[in-house]
Amino acid sequence: MFESLSEKLESAFKNVSGQGKITELNVAEMMREIRRALLDADVNYEVVKTFTDKVKEQALGEAVLTAVSPSQMLVKIVSDELTYLLGGENVGLNKGAKSPTVILIAGLQGSGKTTFVGKLSYLLKSKGSNPLVAAADIYRPAAVQQLQAVAGGVGVPVFTLQQDGAPIQDAVRVAKEALAEAKSKGNDYLIIDTAGRLAVDEAMMKEVEEIKKAVNPDEILFVVDAMTGQDAVNTAKAFNDRLDFDGVVLTKLDGDTRGGAALSIRSIVHKPIKFASTGEKPDALIPFHPERMAQRILGMGDIVSFVEKAQEQFDEKQAKRLEEKMRKLEFDFQDMYDQLQRIKKMGSMKDVLGMIPGLGNQMKDVEIEEDAFKHIEALILGMTPEERQKPHIINGSRRKRIAMGSGLQVSDVNNLIKQFDQMKKMMKTMNKLQSSKRQMNMQNIMGGRR
Repeated sequence: MFESLSEKLESAFKNVSGQGKITELNVAEMMREIRRALLDADVNYEVVKTFTDKVKEQALGEAVLTAVSPSQMLVKIVSDELTYLLGGENVGLNKGAKSPTVILIAGLQGSGKTTFVGKLSYLLKSKGSNPLVAAADIYRPAAVQQLQAVAGGVGVPVFTLQQDGAPIQDAVRVAKEALAEAKSKGNDYLIIDTAGRLAVDEAMMKEVEEIKKAVNPDEILFVVDAMTGQDAVNTAKAFNDRLDFDGVVLTKLDGDTRGGAALSIRSIVHKPIKFASTGEKPDALIPFHPERMAQRILGMGDIVSFVEKAQEQFDEKQAKRLEEKMRKLEFDFQDMYDQLQRIKKMGSMKDVLGMIPGLGNQMKDVEIEEDAFKHIEALILGMTPEERQKPHIINGSRRKRIAMGSGLQVSDVNNLIKQFDQMKKMMKTMNKLQSSKRQMNMQNIMGGRR
């Protein structure tokens, strides 16, 4: 996401890099490039003007003129202003005073509403909640079936009202009876999927307003396709004028390299972006953190999100056990296989690597297949349990058998074992360095006591 914008902003900073101080001339040149980059990204013109004026004002401030590294200071100023432009801080879902918390989903047809409902229900369930989803999109063909696939597919029940196999043509009734169902079944969240249209129209707006009045939702989320740019912002304003929604959800952010909607919508409707959808899988939904997104736009990575994703897959006991095995050089192929499975669960490899500071720009032109680990997995699965735990017993005949069993070549087995041996050597070196450091610290402590 935001690849084109990131490249242009990086180019703007290069013009200041290496210069001894910030001047009106180099700031003006940088602002010109940043203004062009934001307009090319389909950011609202008034938003761009306000943004660049604020950055210029701060950049020419007295405190900045004495900065040791002008380019770094300018990056910080732009990062802070981008963070503010995107909303300042993360805003979570509103919680109802009593259960269930009712979440109403609105948006245009094709914006990704139904898919988002499935992802949100999956997110809530993964955090220990018991959500119910209501199918109040009664017009679009197969809408109910799609909802049953995306929500039911992750184990979340879907409430429908049908007669003779067809949805009952009363969205308000569906929402009201779904609320009664959620109360009787003890669901702590009710997510209502509503109908969309190809454009904003009075009938659609009136129906959503009636649903809002009938169920009094605790949270109204407007779902918008990030790839529609300024059209998304205009649609958001029209919906907000009628519904006064609580937050925005940006979908298809992984397919948008510009970012105009994300950078404009907060300033126009004055409502926070609460979630961003970054892929097709159920877990490809992230809470929107303005500061982290600003850092990613500027190629600074997002190490906090990376750590959070890692923590979701590694529990403390497993981490300690693995650390102990690595310290004792007892790390084996089974451990390697287990770690690969956890890494895969963290999401798209390119997206995950892009969160690591310094790697984002390096990875932008690199094609990383999502099944990049399949050969390693096949080779490890081709080993016997004993071979996985005792790599040193894998001789020539065993290598041939493993290669045949995995459908690969003996050279692939040799490469894997070579990589594994190099890992163990690196672990051994690290252990020695840590041991030496401990000894030096101990000597310093004893020397201090004398």
